[in-house]
Amino acid sequence: MDIANEYDVLFVGGGTAACVVASRLARAAPTVQILVVEAGPHTLNSISHVQPARYIHHILPGSKTAQFVVGNPSEAVGGRQIAVPIGHCVGGGSSINFAEYTRAAYSDYDIWRDKFGNEGWGFKDLLPYIKKCETFQVAPDRETHGYEGPLKVSHGGLHKMSNLGTDFLQMAEKYDKKRGTTDDPNSMLTCNMFGRWAKWIDEKTGHRSDVPHGYIYNKNLPNLTLLTGCLVRRILFQGTRAVGCEYVRDDVYHPGANTAEVHTVQARRMVILSAGTINSPLILERSGIGSKATLEKNGVKQIVDLPGVGENFQDHIASPPQFHASDDANTLDCVFRMDEAALRKWETMWETEGTGLLANNGLDGGVKYRPTLEELEEIGPEFQKAWKERYADYPIKPAFWLGVFALPADPMSPPGNYYCIINQFLDASGRGHIHITDKDDPKAAPDFRTGYLEDAGDLALMRHAYKRCREFGRRMACFRGEYLPRVPKFPEGSEAAKAAEITQPVSVEAADIRYTSEDDAAIDNFTRETLTTTWHPLGTCAMMPRDQGGVVDSKLSVYGTQALKVVDMSIAPSNVTTNTYSCVLAIAEKAAVMIGEELGVRGV
Repeated sequence: MDIANEYDVLFVGGGTAACVVASRLARAAPTVQILVVEAGPHTLNSISHVQPARYIHHILPGSKTAQFVVGNPSEAVGGRQIAVPIGHCVGGGSSINFAEYTRAAYSDYDIWRDKFGNEGWGFKDLLPYIKKCETFQVAPDRETHGYEGPLKVSHGGLHKMSNLGTDFLQMAEKYDKKRGTTDDPNSMLTCNMFGRWAKWIDEKTGHRSDVPHGYIYNKNLPNLTLLTGCLVRRILFQGTRAVGCEYVRDDVYHPGANTAEVHTVQARRMVILSAGTINSPLILERSGIGSKATLEKNGVKQIVDLPGVGENFQDHIASPPQFHASDDANTLDCVFRMDEAALRKWETMWETEGTGLLANNGLDGGVKYRPTLEELEEIGPEFQKAWKERYADYPIKPAFWLGVFALPADPMSPPGNYYCIINQFLDASGRGHIHITDKDDPKAAPDFRTGYLEDAGDLALMRHAYKRCREFGRRMACFRGEYLPRVPKFPEGSEAAKAAEITQPVSVEAADIRYTSEDDAAIDNFTRETLTTTWHPLGTCAMMPRDQGGVVDSKLSVYGTQALKVVDMSIAPSNVTTNTYSCVLAIAEKAAVMIGEELGVRGV
């Protein structure tokens, strides 16, 4: 593809945030020339992207739409190296995520404002942008939802809910009477309420409702150019002003390309870095923005001293139990295994009606789970410090998401019908970092410390979460036994071990399993051996004061530079108790307006 050598605005990265901001600017200012440089491929009308249930295949080995970034070995997770998948295509995570509609507690945003001094970033400030992106098809007239945005939100193509989701919610209401039920678990104003989970799926078509198709593709934006399959090496500067970037073509998407040939493009007015939590800090460091020690180690001339670049890495983690399901349970096993005979019926239904199993994501019921005072006692003293610092003063902040997932946790499971009860920890204490190991090569493996389970309190909460998930899973009517390879190695004869022999549902009135200290140790070992990311990294270019390790200010400008912004999830100064997709949409919608104001563009 031939492109010009100069544009008004240059986006480095073409993921969720870049597509939102670029499209808003392009539509509001037709004379402003915009270039988006994306490392991965296009997604236009690809069935693997627009058919919701196909998301499974983007995160399996061999995927060309996800980048797998491997962490350093860590004793905290049994010496393993955990790989974190990130979006690697136009739209980024928007195009390959699980399409689960989950939003933050309102206090998550208030913390950004109050704790880190980011005026304009509290919940009430962001609510108009949170609503701006969506058309909420679930129910009318909800004060925290939007009804005129480009992204559709519905319950998906199984309008009556899957029998797996119904089973979970009916059981949970009877079993966990400490928590209630709601028809809007994502109002952002409540937690500890079980409910049916919505999805980023258009109820009329059954298609994934993603950013590229909602904002970019077929939108008549002649002033917006998308350059795909190109890896940005560095941002170019004149002094401390960003004026362009260097990039190379990736021969994965440009067969026969000279990958050593460096191309440059200039930006007359602004460079916007939107390469995500993993790649944005690495590009900054290769460009000379970062700590002196890291840059000197890699032979990079420093332009701005910003020690916070690449620090403050945070994520959401899980280690869920897995269960055998009855044959009639609506799992996504046929999609996972590409069973063409089983898929044929669902394919026809999706193509002709936009309904059925393939218009679903297998996540139909759940709860934003906040421990009660009694449960805090059970979790133990290791978690108390985190509770006091990050939870006690925020009464609707959940600790983890608990819900039914119609797929196996172990991708190597033999053919069968499986489900999990997810224990997604939403604000762990562990912190990591990511830094360059090569001054030029965008494909060089980074120095990547995940920080998973490095805090004893994190392990204590995961132990409690495992126990709760196990109790929920074995009480479901579809339960046909625990998947034994994902059962901790409990001492022989213990109550915890004997429970794994049960192959029929347990009564909701039955007592919970009693665990010994040896059982707890087995759960901890299981957690270390099986824990994984849930693909929600953030924080590596944090929006906080520079003297506290911040990288950008509340206008998203990189400290010490001019005409350079960061707009993606890396700017989050602290964690959010939600899948990060909804947050990055809010960040992008707000950023589009702020950037438009700086460029003198009205009506963004």
